[in-house]
Amino acid sequence: MTNPRITDWRGLRVWLVGASSGIGAAMARELAARGARLALSARSADKLQALGIEGALILPCDATATASLAKARESLLAAWGGVDLVVYLAGDYVPMQADDFDLARAEQVIEVNFNGALRLTASVLRDLHPGGGIALVASVAGYRGLPKALCYGPGKAALIHFAECLHLDLAPRGIGVWVINPGFVQTRLTAQNDFAMPALLTPEQAARAAVDGFKTGGFEIHFPKRFTRAMKLLAWLPDRWYFALVRRYTGA
Repeated sequence: MTNPRITDWRGLRVWLVGASSGIGAAMARELAARGARLALSARSADKLQALGIEGALILPCDATATASLAKARESLLAAWGGVDLVVYLAGDYVPMQADDFDLARAEQVIEVNFNGALRLTASVLRDLHPGGGIALVASVAGYRGLPKALCYGPGKAALIHFAECLHLDLAPRGIGVWVINPGFVQTRLTAQNDFAMPALLTPEQAARAAVDGFKTGGFEIHFPKRFTRAMKLLAWLPDRWYFALVRRYTGA
């Protein structure tokens, strides 16, 4: 089963959760330019207002709080009566290795990156309809283990797996489930990295690639291809080869 192909965004009701910065903010601007009707959520109402997107519903909420998400959903349905596409973009990141493992911080990262997506999905499942669906932003860091991704990578891997299971359940009903796996994107979170990031994209480039990806009807949207295809190839290697290559090229 394939996903619906979205080629015309005019009038589509799209709820972006995690829209105040980075890819989320850039995607909001990209979709607004293509004529979508937008509902924007993040913890900061001021940052959402500052995007200056005319006509957007501003629905501040905390993706880590079930009641907060439920309140935002109720406000959206009261205003629109329904929603066509829900996109989870909220994310957290901190570089972490075994020598500096911080359990509390790791749990916080996974709470945003994975558990928040579960909460949003649970909230909107009964609102999804054929021709529409839900998209979850994960990362190529979820393909296999990487240095300094001790808490980030596992949460994204879990999110990819969750999206796959959800797709198996919903695709036969005509409801789309997409997983979006970007490579490196220049944001305040990746600014923490102390290593060269190959094929680095701006948030605007990433947003354009993500939105264009909905045209294909595929399950996974990944970019930039010159980087993500190499990561996919690495992921298929036997463990011994994979670990040796990663250590060689990253110095881990």
